[in-house]
Amino acid sequence: MSKWLRLIVALVAIVSASRGLFAAERPNVLFIAVDDLNHWVGHLARNPQTRTPNLDRLAARGVTFTRAYCAAPVCNPSRAALMSGMRPSTTGVYDNGEDWRPQIPTEQTLNDVFRKAGYWVGASGKIYHGGYDRHEDWDEYHHPRGGDPKPKGSDGVGGIKFGSLDARDAELADYKIADWTIEQLGKRHDKPFFVACGFHKPHMPWNVPQKWFDLFPLDSIQLPPVKEDDLADIPSAGRAFAKPEGDHKQILESGRWKEAVQAYLATIAYLDMNVGRVIDALDKSPHRDNTIVVLWGDHGWHLGEKSHWRKFALWEESTRAPLMWVVPGVTQPNGRCERTVDFMSIYPTLCDLCGIAIPKHVEGPSLRPLLKDPGAAWDRPALTTFKRENHAVRSEGWRYIRYADGSEELYDETKDPLEWTNLASRGEHSAIKLSLAKSFPAMNAPTSNGEPAAKKNKKKR
Repeated sequence: MSKWLRLIVALVAIVSASRGLFAAERPNVLFIAVDDLNHWVGHLARNPQTRTPNLDRLAARGVTFTRAYCAAPVCNPSRAALMSGMRPSTTGVYDNGEDWRPQIPTEQTLNDVFRKAGYWVGASGKIYHGGYDRHEDWDEYHHPRGGDPKPKGSDGVGGIKFGSLDARDAELADYKIADWTIEQLGKRHDKPFFVACGFHKPHMPWNVPQKWFDLFPLDSIQLPPVKEDDLADIPSAGRAFAKPEGDHKQILESGRWKEAVQAYLATIAYLDMNVGRVIDALDKSPHRDNTIVVLWGDHGWHLGEKSHWRKFALWEESTRAPLMWVVPGVTQPNGRCERTVDFMSIYPTLCDLCGIAIPKHVEGPSLRPLLKDPGAAWDRPALTTFKRENHAVRSEGWRYIRYADGSEELYDETKDPLEWTNLASRGEHSAIKLSLAKSFPAMNAPTSNGEPAAKKNKKKR
């Protein structure tokens, strides 16, 4: 019996060792999602006032994509697309009021694919759109208790909510989300892990402690560059998305445009602090050298450009967001990729890097060639969809928008990066439009809940 017992003990030890080796060899994933962060990030050089030292140092550790675009300029469809690997035009999930869960089974989601591949998958904060979570798809899903403190003074202008808080950093939900992530990074795991950290800020309300507002004195605030008649050459479909008589008119009449910009910058700075906390924790952890870090924003944001506020449009400001990768053994420091990519590539890239077969339903290509060589050839433009049959294609040199009614916008991004001159009606650009149109989706699925688009557009966003 003792002989057999020794043999069993030896076999158990071998299996345990092999499992430990397997876990060590499979890279971990730190998956950082940021809500409503546009390209006002220091190293992207779009706004000279922003202060993002931690986002910038993370970018410097690997590859940052300077032309990265969302699948949809709305929280719910953007996140559903990224996490399922399927575009809005495939699932029919186009807006915030549509429950993505009936359209996207568990087995098609990124987190479940990693879970079935032997990863421990956990999340905190906002990964999918609020209200449509499937907690059973995760090994652990943490929601911080309590809401953020409320400002004591003004709460903003109309639907644009902002104001400083008489509170400590740690009282806000995002600080607690970072705390949970830091706790996971400090643990020893018997499996490789996929830890998702979903920060809410800078989503409205732009309420953060006063010290973050103090970084941006009001008398120093610069408004974003705008053109007074910018909507003059925009088709009616685009003007309808802009809603110049809504938020923008209220902001102008209030005289508080600079205060709103200040609040957005302050909230970005607060977010940056929490990102720094998480990255510092990874650096101190036993997982530093075996963890992939990917940070992405779900879409951009307008602060008055094209007389528009919020996302909900197909222009540069609402569709461009940060995308950064640090991949041990693949990326090199200070990588900067100028290729146009969209966030449909995040799912397949993570699978590719972690040795997981990319599911057949996934629509985007892996970014691994660009992570290895940011200057590598790449012939795929980015595609963004807002509501059914409204699409924007972004190449390195051009943006082409086609609305459901057939109207168009075309911008020369090299000469006109602020998109002030619509060239769509000029015959000399017909070939460019024809080439870019090849990237429009072949199908435009009906809205996921079967409602007519006109009715859905009236829903609260």
